[in-house]
Amino acid sequence: MSNITVSTLRKLKQAGEKFTCLTAYDASFSQLLDEAGVEVLLVGDSLGMVVQGQDSTLPVNITDMIYHSQNVRRGSRHALIVCDMPFMSYSTPAQALNNAGRLMKEGGAQMVKLEGGAVVLETVRELTSHGIPVCAHLGLLPQSVNKLGGYKVQGRDAADAQNILQDAKDLQDAGADLLVLECVPSALARTISETLEIPVIGIGAGPDTDAQVLVLYDMLGITPGKRPRFSKDFLAEAGTVSAAISAFVTAVKDGSFPGPEHSFE
Repeated sequence: MSNITVSTLRKLKQAGEKFTCLTAYDASFSQLLDEAGVEVLLVGDSLGMVVQGQDSTLPVNITDMIYHSQNVRRGSRHALIVCDMPFMSYSTPAQALNNAGRLMKEGGAQMVKLEGGAVVLETVRELTSHGIPVCAHLGLLPQSVNKLGGYKVQGRDAADAQNILQDAKDLQDAGADLLVLECVPSALARTISETLEIPVIGIGAGPDTDAQVLVLYDMLGITPGKRPRFSKDFLAEAGTVSAAISAFVTAVKDGSFPGPEHSFE
């Protein structure tokens, strides 16, 4: 297996081949994911909830992200490593450039992910102009959960859907190399995926995005509390962690996951 790059993912999109993404926080799991052929490992600020036991992602800081990114990098040989920029670590383009540089130089990340539309366009331009690849994130924005009033599906009315589509186009034009769409109606995700040249990774966004991502602990059924509707416990049927990861990869690539029960209209 050759190393996965942004160019690899673009070629997969152009060929109509689905790819996979899972969150990772340590070397042991990242090695398993890498060996199973998961193309993108997301060092997610979801670690605040599933690793640290926080109520949200907001308490996670840049030091946390560097530490976990280092661990993931040590376990992975082929996957593209994308690292979340935590809450309030990119409030200005200059701050974003400094922190993204640290995630790549100290943490070993190969791309950074940040949330938001029009408000982060200048930041995306600043990062990409300095050679830092960016994954954008639209729809449900966990770092803005207090502003959004909870974990709710976004883009259900026509105006909101149009705003998300326009943000997606603008982020691509600003230089973003990937886009994550979270908790949006399947039809909107399909339109955005067909419109953009860059690959679109869905989570709770239906089956028609170019890739799927889940929180690793959700797809293994070990996250405390209620599992999100858009997720699936792959471990329950597979029996072992390695088999569960392989089952996820297969299900995404053959189109059997996500099903209607994991999507929103």
